[in-house]
Amino acid sequence: GSSRWATAKEKVKKEVQDIAGDLLRIYAQRESATGQPSGPDDALQNALEMRFPYEETRDQLQAIDEVKTDLETARHMDRLIVGDVGFGKTEVAIRAAFKMVLDNRQVAVLVPTTVLAHQHHATFQERMQDMPVRLEVLSRLRSAAQRREVKQALARGQVDIVIGTHALLAKDMVFRDLGLLIIDEEQRFGVKQKERIKNLKPSVNVLTMSATPIPRTMNMGLSGIRDISYITTPPEERLPVHTVMAPFDRTLVRKALERATLRTKSFRQISPFSSRASSLESCSPA
Repeated sequence: GSSRWATAKEKVKKEVQDIAGDLLRIYAQRESATGQPSGPDDALQNALEMRFPYEETRDQLQAIDEVKTDLETARHMDRLIVGDVGFGKTEVAIRAAFKMVLDNRQVAVLVPTTVLAHQHHATFQERMQDMPVRLEVLSRLRSAAQRREVKQALARGQVDIVIGTHALLAKDMVFRDLGLLIIDEEQRFGVKQKERIKNLKPSVNVLTMSATPIPRTMNMGLSGIRDISYITTPPEERLPVHTVMAPFDRTLVRKALERATLRTKSFRQISPFSSRASSLESCSPA
């Protein structure tokens, strides 16, 4: 019988209206802003793409071409890449990021978890090995001094690509010239979090990747506010995910953990945090 429920509803209604107003303002700025087009592919871009150890699928090549076309026009990019896990979305992001770096602009890769940040860092590092690119990672596994050094280098323009979690959304983050924002698993971020970084520059190019985009994102794509690229063709010899539902069994759990450990072996070899990963691996399951 109290007024608490009515008060709560009014508060939420006002917050929703404020967020909607901010979104309208941001997208109005983005529509009226003129972007900085990238140049055509050069020898370094071609060299990076020739290093790709797999055969690109038809959908993957189409998505890559669509992203490059967006980057080479004055209109800022706002594209969603939809594809299942393992279908090659990350390679699209790597080529887009490298193309932006060759234009002397910075790239931010926003991911929802620390593990994913360091996995992406390892993948980007492996693909861009020996290339004129400085990669850094921002997460809670970096010390305060390391995070501070990375932020200072970003502000000076000495870091080309930064991969990080919510730390990238901190108010003290300053980029010299942010040209591309890549958001992975965008369904794990809130609306206010994703739009905050867009406020840094109205004409920043945005590439979003997701296997399960949220309804709001799909609606924006289907209504024409955002462009969508679909990667529906599985890579050659890709096996479907095998899901098992079974009563708890220590042997089954141990085998699953051992398989996961073997899969992360290459990641530990090139990650600067391999000692921490090894210490975690030595812990026996409870």
